[in-house]
Amino acid sequence: MKAAPFLLIVFFISLSAASQNLNGVWRGTLTQGPGGCFRVYNIELNIKSDGTKLNGASYHYSDVTNYVKEDFGGTYNVTNKTLSINELKVLTFHVPPDCIPCIKQYSLTYEKQDNIEVLTGDWGGVTMNNYASCPPGKITLSRVAESDFEHIKEIKVDTGTIRLDFYDNAQIDGDIITVLLNNQPLASNQKLTAKPITLEIKVDLNNREQEVTMVAENLGDIPPNTALLIITAAGKRYQLYLTSTEKKNAQVRFIYEKPGGATQ
Repeated sequence: MKAAPFLLIVFFISLSAASQNLNGVWRGTLTQGPGGCFRVYNIELNIKSDGTKLNGASYHYSDVTNYVKEDFGGTYNVTNKTLSINELKVLTFHVPPDCIPCIKQYSLTYEKQDNIEVLTGDWGGVTMNNYASCPPGKITLSRVAESDFEHIKEIKVDTGTIRLDFYDNAQIDGDIITVLLNNQPLASNQKLTAKPITLEIKVDLNNREQEVTMVAENLGDIPPNTALLIITAAGKRYQLYLTSTEKKNAQVRFIYEKPGGATQ
């Protein structure tokens, strides 16, 4: 009977460790040795945890227009609060021509520093195309409320022509937008109304990724600038609500994927 309180304390400590919540967005910096594309750049891990199992998506980026997105899997050791994460494949990327995406492995430790949750550790990896070693480095992350890529929607399509219809969302209040395709004007200073602004773009083997950006030219009578975007591709219909402000544009990335999920 005297051992019961001790066993009860151990039980609650174990329960607390096992219930460590790692779900969410972790953002920070990643250093890289000589020979890498950037010596220091940004990284996000969007972690989903199920007990000791981890999965999610990672972003490596200098800014949101130059990035690599990959999916990952991994495990969490509740005893020593360590994470082992392996990136599995590159989902999409938009980087300078002389940069090659790296598929990484991370060895991280969870701790609290002045009530701030952090993940720190090391990484290594191989390049996407020829499996040469990437210059390894250090990684430091902290939990944040929102991803830098939160406002960017990604849609995979297997068709050439995509129709975009922009409407004012809800009450018509004088919102004016400019639409860019890969940072080039597609429609300029157009007023959103109940009648759509209709545009078409192409996504195919020669144009695997197209980025559409909605820029707010004003905030209308009821800020922020909001639009309903109806996307029609190969008989499929998608509906998105876009919000653009003076500080942040709304973006949609269309990624070409062959039927069955295979890509070339």
